[in-house]
Amino acid sequence: MSRMLGTVSMGVRAPIIRQGDDLAQIVIDSISQAMKEDGLTPRDRDVVAMTEAIVARAQGNYATVEDIAADVRKKLGGETVGVIFPILSRNRFAICLRGIAKGCKKVVLMLSYPSDEVGNHLIDWDLMDKYSVDPYRDVLSEERYRELFGYLKHPFTGVDYVEYYGNLVRQCGAECEIIFANAPQAILKYTKNVLNCDIHTRERTKRLLKAGGAERVYGLDEIMTEPVNGSGCNERYGLLGSNKSTEDTVKLFPRECQGLVMDIQARLLELTGKHIEVMVYGDGAFKDPVGKIWELADPVVSPAYTPGLEGTPNELKLKYLADNDFAGLSGKELQDAIKQKIQQKDGSSLVGQMAAQGTTPRRLTDLIGSLCDLTSGSGDKGTPIVYIQGYFDNYTND
Repeated sequence: MSRMLGTVSMGVRAPIIRQGDDLAQIVIDSISQAMKEDGLTPRDRDVVAMTEAIVARAQGNYATVEDIAADVRKKLGGETVGVIFPILSRNRFAICLRGIAKGCKKVVLMLSYPSDEVGNHLIDWDLMDKYSVDPYRDVLSEERYRELFGYLKHPFTGVDYVEYYGNLVRQCGAECEIIFANAPQAILKYTKNVLNCDIHTRERTKRLLKAGGAERVYGLDEIMTEPVNGSGCNERYGLLGSNKSTEDTVKLFPRECQGLVMDIQARLLELTGKHIEVMVYGDGAFKDPVGKIWELADPVVSPAYTPGLEGTPNELKLKYLADNDFAGLSGKELQDAIKQKIQQKDGSSLVGQMAAQGTTPRRLTDLIGSLCDLTSGSGDKGTPIVYIQGYFDNYTND
């Protein structure tokens, strides 16, 4: 009988990871125990994935508020700093903002509107239409924002982020002025020293600021790129991808970890005799239709993965074949015809062919990372390792 199950994604429990732990061995031990206790049977082209959090924890990649403050002070001068386009997040940005505030005398905080980069909304579009506010042109002061829109709270967190961020800066001993704008150059009326905190548009923002006459421009990806007083760092992404660890500490995005995934792949081959792909994943890059949040506050979905995960899907759309090429067939005759069509694929790209239309045009690591993020969750499941089977199967595999 043919195998009925296709792709299966399983969370694998693991010990609480601490700094200095041999993460590769912990992953191997966890998979080995799942084989013994739960009957997991590895197959070629299975996927093992780890959350970026346990990689960074094992690396001990942390920085304190004072470390961030020292780096901001050194790079941006310690006076008035424009802090533009931060995301609205107590977990992702609030601790970073504390460090930034401690590293300067005044913060001019410029928030994008009606939402931040990843979809956290400050203002409803209908209200902007009602008051004829043009987000592409208008720069709003905090007073004008309050006059028009009042004290709005995030629908999921219950937080007024304008008030929260302003108070946080002042509690750290810096002055704070808040404005709302979407053109990076708007900040240059207030200061020529700018820290842009956007994630996926950061290079364009830097370019526009420098062209507009900014004197010092740094992105959040350029803060904590090297150790400060023995701290952790991330040479490539700086503070991007960091999370709150304690009230005074952030866990940074993992440092170089390509060697880790290759090591785990080799150990899995030794353990199972199978060629298993391995990756590290962070945010899954999916969007919530109610809260409007685009789940990609990390700079990338996967900072490290084995070569077999390079590329994009190269698949045929079965319903297109059934409704078009084989519209006159049904039952086993239809199944056999579709299987034969799939078997005829020679590995060349199907991009542009009608039979591939509607298949998801995303990278494999982004697709699998989303599956992993949804499987492990961000709460108390205790499964920071994800084991996936059948992802590379198709309708012909038994």
